[in-house]
Parts: sequence; C-alpha cells; structure tokens
Amino acid sequence: MPVYLKDVNDFPELESLKSVLMIPCRFCPAASMAVRKNRPYFEFLRTFLKTASYEELIDTIKSNLEEKGVKTDVFRSYLPHQFVVCMWTVRRRKKLLKRAAKYDALLVLGCEAALDTVHDAVKSTSCKVLQGMKSEGIMSIQPMFHRPCNISLELNHVTPLVHQAEHSVPWIKL
Repeated sequence: MPVYLKDVNDFPELESLKSVLMIPCRFCPAASMAVRKNRPYFEFLRTFLKTASYEELIDTIKSNLEEKGVKTDVFRSYLPHQFVVCMWTVRRRKKLLKRAAKYDALLVLGCEAALDTVHDAVKSTSCKVLQGMKSEGIMSIQPMFHRPCNISLELNHVTPLVHQAEHSVPWIKL
C-alpha cells in the first residue's frame, strides 16, 4: 500500500541557499512516478533496483538547482533496507546527521513520514528540512511482471487521505 505522491515542481526557497542535499525515499515516490509516467517500477536487467522515471525526476531537480548556482548532491542508498526513509535505522540516521552538517538545507523526496524521519535525525543542526513531494492518498496497485525482467505497477485507484477528503466523505467527522 504505497502512498501516492505528487512532486513539487518549484523550490524558490532553495534558490537563495548555497547548498542542498536531496534525500530520496525509494519506495512510495518511485512507485508513484512509475504509475504516473506509465513506466516500469523496476527493470532488473537495465537499472536493477532503481526506477528510471524517479531517477529522472531526481536528476531534473538537481540540475535545475545547479543551474541557479545551488550546490546539490543526493544522499544515496545502496542497500534495500535503506530504501524506505521512514524505516531507517539509527545508524542510517546518524550518517545523515553527519552529512547534513555540510549543507544549508535538505530536500526530502518522500511522504510526511519521511520528512519527519529526516527532521528528527537532523534537529540538532541548523539545516532547513523541506518537503519535495506531497501525499495525495494511498495507492491500490497490482504488480505486473513483463519479460525480460521488468516489474510494472497497474494502478487500480487512489484512496484519498482523510484530511483531504473530509468534505467528500460524510460519515467521517473531524
């Protein structure tokens, strides 16, 4: 049940900074981009555990910031247990804390839980933490296997989050 996320296209608050570290979650945002772009989630023989459409988004944001003179890097995760930001270990959070000290801001490409994880990990620094994606709902998806070794995700529907659907669901009272 991945969260359906929409990317934020513009980051004017980052343009005045000198350096930004991008922190991509590799689960929900990658699934969202694959579904939105109607492209494979994984192409094991081509990109192994990376989602091409999500990598393109990361590269686009990075190059757009660099064109405006902002030094930008990506906090990469190479091991599958590090892919889901909201489930990071203490060790991974400490590694981020050490790396974040070199940057003015962190741009989290993930849901609100990923944002909270990053914020908690670096709260002892003066680093700004900004959200690069917004949650719209929970995806109901069906994984599909395609030859040679590709996995695609077929979107059944997106269930809106309660705070977004409070006016459209009459039986929920907040």
